[in-house]
Amino acid sequence: MKFKFSLAGVALALCTLLGSAHADPQTIKVLVGFPPGGGTDAIARVLAEKLKDQLGANVVVENKAGAGGQLAAQALKASPADGSVLFFSHDHTISILPQVVKNPGYHSATDFVPVVGIATFANGLALSSGTPAKTFQEYIQWVKDKGQGHGNIGIPAPASIPEFLVKVIAKKNKLDIQAAPYRGGAPLMADMLGNQVPAGLAGVNDFLENIRAGKFRMVAVIGDKRQAILPDVPTFAELGMPGFEDLAYYGFFAPAGTPKAIIDRYSEAIAKIIAQPEVKDRLTSMGITVVHMTPQKFASHVNSYTQHWEEIIRTNGFAAP
Repeated sequence: MKFKFSLAGVALALCTLLGSAHADPQTIKVLVGFPPGGGTDAIARVLAEKLKDQLGANVVVENKAGAGGQLAAQALKASPADGSVLFFSHDHTISILPQVVKNPGYHSATDFVPVVGIATFANGLALSSGTPAKTFQEYIQWVKDKGQGHGNIGIPAPASIPEFLVKVIAKKNKLDIQAAPYRGGAPLMADMLGNQVPAGLAGVNDFLENIRAGKFRMVAVIGDKRQAILPDVPTFAELGMPGFEDLAYYGFFAPAGTPKAIIDRYSEAIAKIIAQPEVKDRLTSMGITVVHMTPQKFASHVNSYTQHWEEIIRTNGFAAP
């Protein structure tokens, strides 16, 4: 599969004749493809609140949960390209779903325009309080000892990077470990708190509150180095599973054809927001690494990330249903 936000294509999609400039929208809707209460929703609401002041407009978050963000992405595609609708998303909906779903209802590279990248984040494997293991190795041994059913690992969406990781963990350790897909991080966290599922694999930010409360234990993370917020947790590479070093991203997207002036204004406004010390500290405390990326840099990052995971998906023989 060839997937690319070409810089020329981004420029073309952003550009509009000066005579066709649109008036600033009075209300800006920020679509989120996952339920309220999850990590993506929480980050979006922090930024939306500050964006009101920067743009002098009403900014509202609208959750269109379902199908791993597909519903929100389809809504963005159908939205007017006038700056009234943005999509706050991470890698799953933009980079991964178009590779593993035959007809997602959108094509990221042609239907959307990157506005600004705001952060990277790591996925990680966490254990619920009912799971006695304290480390990754102990967890693997526990699954071996307990057998069928104990190897279920909850994931926030099917056909996602967490699902691919579950497959690698199972293959590497010769275990019958199965991914149990949920509709977002919030319902997964609820079932882990109730010990309905012994482990979960999702964004670190989804787990962080319960890790701090001593209710979950994180035992492994993606990345080429340990996460600063969880310095004692090893990477999958350290545990003998290399190839999962690229970090996922968060950012804003607009419908293709949105005027360059609007994209630039929103990009600059959001860049100012995430540079504010109190905002940066708050986002960092939520388990993400704040990284500002201009529209062009964000497009390049998305391209590179997508191509990296395309190779992993192909190598593991995943076929779209």
